[in-house]
Amino acid sequence: MECFKVINPGLFTSVQDMGRFGYESQGVPVSGAMDEFAFRVANMLVGNVENAPVLEITLMGPSLEVLQDTAVAVTGAWINPLVNGVERPCWSSFPVRKGETLSFAPVKTGCRAYMAVPGGFEGDVVMGSVSTYTRGSIGGIKGRRLEKGDVLSLKRHTLFTHFFKVNEEYIPHYSAEEEIRIVPGPQHDYFSREVIELFLNSTYTITKDSDRMGYRLDGPAIKAKEKHDIITDGIMPGAVQIPGNGKPIIMLKDAQTTGGYAKIATVISIDLSKLAQLKPGDRIKFRAVSVEEAHQLLKEKEEVLNKIKETLVPSRYFDVTVNGRVFNVNIDILK
Repeated sequence: MECFKVINPGLFTSVQDMGRFGYESQGVPVSGAMDEFAFRVANMLVGNVENAPVLEITLMGPSLEVLQDTAVAVTGAWINPLVNGVERPCWSSFPVRKGETLSFAPVKTGCRAYMAVPGGFEGDVVMGSVSTYTRGSIGGIKGRRLEKGDVLSLKRHTLFTHFFKVNEEYIPHYSAEEEIRIVPGPQHDYFSREVIELFLNSTYTITKDSDRMGYRLDGPAIKAKEKHDIITDGIMPGAVQIPGNGKPIIMLKDAQTTGGYAKIATVISIDLSKLAQLKPGDRIKFRAVSVEEAHQLLKEKEEVLNKIKETLVPSRYFDVTVNGRVFNVNIDILK
């Protein structure tokens, strides 16, 4: 069912789900939502299964004409949604009605936001996923980001009359400088102890040559003992490659599936969501953890997601007009 028409597509807005798995051996990257945490919470807020397709919004949000009454949830970067110019809260779900315009305020913190609707968005299913991979022109809307005039349809139209928000204690706070935790990479032994200490004690800046494929970092050069090139082997999101110039590259969701540079480290899976909310000019410091600690942190993240689902706060929305100005009133319903 047609639900939104794109008035302005924003900077880089695409349809994403969790990604397509099992095709790396054929050269197809996983793709999918860069911030898995925010993606999953967005779907919770509108009663979806966790893998329902959403819109991933990067830095500048789209403007959408609402074609059908429905609900919307927005999580991730603080890029407040606006309904006919009236602000709605992030990390919550709220109603939109036929004829209204849904747009987004300038981003305050973070980089990527996630917009979910009941039932999820329609998209081109390729290898079991609708995730958009623009370099391969597959998934999403004709394998590309949104364009003006696109019409977005729902997988199924679900009447959604209950609205929720996330308990504040579980909402992430985004910073322009983040600590990113890592475990040793497959070629960790290509680097001396002194060089690894330099890597861990330095601050790196994300350069403008960064996207869903990977973040190129600027900072102290990391030199291998002998050579940086290796016989090409597999790459997964989170791999930290060190090319010949010594400047680290963190591979992300749209990364190629093989590469020929030594990998000094791998970002632990839960910190990929942190990386997704960093933008060019933001800074990174790395901290080494054990594989056992990484597993424990992943377990704790899943526990937090379960708690979020259990503690969603029911809400109601009212538009109140005072002296010609429209104000949105959000009332929490006490259980």
